[in-house]
Amino acid sequence: KTFRLPEPYILKETAKIRDLQLVDKQMSKSIGGSGCVWLLDEPSVSAKKIRSAVTDSGSEIRYDLEEKPGISNLLTIYSALTGTSIATLEEKYDGRGYGDLKKDLADIVVDFVTPFRDRVLELLDDQTYLLGVLRQGRETAAAIAEATLVEVYRQVGFMAQERLDKT
Repeated sequence: KTFRLPEPYILKETAKIRDLQLVDKQMSKSIGGSGCVWLLDEPSVSAKKIRSAVTDSGSEIRYDLEEKPGISNLLTIYSALTGTSIATLEEKYDGRGYGDLKKDLADIVVDFVTPFRDRVLELLDDQTYLLGVLRQGRETAAAIAEATLVEVYRQVGFMAQERLDKT
């Protein structure tokens, strides 16, 4: 119990979101650019990135990572943000064009990131509050770490430092 390893929580469907411009690459901060949606981007910038995402030849909106990696990526993002299945999205956009999907997804992305962005910027503007949260977090973490360290010493068979100091 003391030394158990944490298990990662990674949703299989969204484990790899592809870059909006380089669909053969995973979206990442190291690539950056117009293919990566940053949570602190201006909403208009996020929307523009989605609307200018690379798509595939043809016009059919269907999930197929081999033949349609661009559209598949957009469907994955849409599904992750709305909880709508990809099959349902394929039905919804049957007979419609890529522009419709991109416009709708841009609105969804903006609706998703805007509250997060606004709250982060609000918090960053209140340094006194942030320093208080950091101080409280440090105190809480120190108390938990101390209790954990005592338990680890006990499990390993060492005496806790305070016991050594008393002898």
